[in-house]
Amino acid sequence: MLIKNMSIPYRTVDPYRDTHVIDSRGPRTNQAIVGVGTLIAFLLQQEWIIVLLALQLIVGLTLGRRFCLPCRLWFDVLQPRLGEGTIEDARVPRFANIIGAVFLTVSSILLYAGSSSIGWALALIVAALALLAATTGVCVGCEMYMLIARARGIVVDRHPAV
Repeated sequence: MLIKNMSIPYRTVDPYRDTHVIDSRGPRTNQAIVGVGTLIAFLLQQEWIIVLLALQLIVGLTLGRRFCLPCRLWFDVLQPRLGEGTIEDARVPRFANIIGAVFLTVSSILLYAGSSSIGWALALIVAALALLAATTGVCVGCEMYMLIARARGIVVDRHPAV
């Protein structure tokens, strides 16, 4: 039974002000959209979808979560209904998004330049890794960040206390 008008807050951090941390399920929403969108683009052979996905990642990275459509879906629609997940350091998934944006941008350029095999291969790599992360929580880009941070002596508290 669902209890209405509960006074229990569903957020310990504000997703638009506390940008140094993020609800761990927010990136999973983004990964699911990127992964499924990329697969749809490939199956329908619609290069413009790859361009839109690359642009959306770039917009979210440069202008912030308020302008990231998958972020808005999670923080404004899904999170209020499902509750907040584990809070994690935002640098980790941000790095993974940078890698995804680079791969999808290069993929877009190659697709429109006539190198469709390589372009689709890069896009499918993004789809596979994004869907892996969305479904299992294993984020290869995040693990890359952790390895690089460790090698550079950067301390990352993956799940900081808020």
